[in-house]
Amino acid sequence: MILDSILGRSGLLRLAAIAAAFSLALAGTATAKTPAQWVKEFWPTAKAASISKSTYDAALGKFTPDPTVLEKASNQAEFKREIWEYLDSTVTEKRIKEGQDLIDHHSGLLKRIEARYGVDKHIVVAIWGMESSYGAVLNNPTVVKGTIRSLATLAYQGGSRAKYGRQQLVAALKILQHGDITAKGMTGSWAGAMGHTQFIPTTYAAYAVDFDGDGKRNIWTSLDDALASTANYLAKMGWQKGKTWGYEVKLPKGYKAAKGERTLGAWQKAGIKRPNGKGFARPGDVATLFAPAGSNGPAFLILKNFSVIKRYNNANSYALAVGHLGDRLAGYDAFQGKWPWKEEPLSDSQKAKLQELLTARGFYSGTIDGNLGSGSREAIQAYQQAIGLPEDAGLQKILQLLQDGR
Repeated sequence: MILDSILGRSGLLRLAAIAAAFSLALAGTATAKTPAQWVKEFWPTAKAASISKSTYDAALGKFTPDPTVLEKASNQAEFKREIWEYLDSTVTEKRIKEGQDLIDHHSGLLKRIEARYGVDKHIVVAIWGMESSYGAVLNNPTVVKGTIRSLATLAYQGGSRAKYGRQQLVAALKILQHGDITAKGMTGSWAGAMGHTQFIPTTYAAYAVDFDGDGKRNIWTSLDDALASTANYLAKMGWQKGKTWGYEVKLPKGYKAAKGERTLGAWQKAGIKRPNGKGFARPGDVATLFAPAGSNGPAFLILKNFSVIKRYNNANSYALAVGHLGDRLAGYDAFQGKWPWKEEPLSDSQKAKLQELLTARGFYSGTIDGNLGSGSREAIQAYQQAIGLPEDAGLQKILQLLQDGR
């Protein structure tokens, strides 16, 4: 789960959203319990999970709900993005360069992790980059939240997310009780995804590891533990050692996509080949054809490891981004096929300029880094609504309007 960036909206819009979130939460509460009453009533649930009274009181004794968590929970609008738009915003030149530098810097650690778990180091680092921008987001106080308070807020007033909040809160309390991290140090997203590679508490309980040998599974400040935990998770999900996630391929002219699995050799006999003309290293490996843009863009033969990446985030766009970023970190080229862009995509510098202009207009309050994540997209949407711009307006047009002072 990717660490969400804070909303980029004007102050009035933000206050209105917070007020609406509180109203919805209170309206959905069967009995209008105070936070203190809820903490008292939740205690038997924690006790049944073997949480001590001292751990419980220290973590929740002064609990007050976080209004920004409720805002996020009640305002999770779907942002329709084509897969190539998602790739453009996640597999950036900046992220590739930073990742390659980090691979060089942590070469010894990554070599040991790869040897222990059999997972490609480039994929592990790609997930690190996707989930927290290589840990940079963890230092942003406008994004990072206290996990206990966030989950308790969802458990207390989260509506449809209350069950999730209760389950994850109990798991988080167990982490505190074990002494792996302090309550102050247990931070993450508004939904409780924690550390460098964004484990929710139940995933942490099942798959986090103490790789540095200090007796604690610390995915917040120990890079050893965080990256090894990610590799352990992928290994337990069935990562196939020494194999890739998939290959970009070229379809024969007029080819109608076939469903089902075939060996790479069988696909090749059907006329599907790699753009560089190379053969497949293991023609007996089983693959599925994936053509997200149909005949108008790149196509791929995806293997078992693609599905394993999806166990981290169950979206084809995410798995393709992680796989492609991993390949770029390893020195491979960008996809050769052309995506069906309606307009020329923004460069990294143009994306940063867009964020800068949105900030100046009061729509964005996040980091100006050229990464158009959820906060940037929400700021763009707020700007479009403010000036009456259609939802399908392209980013080039939006940037031009901002530059023109509109």
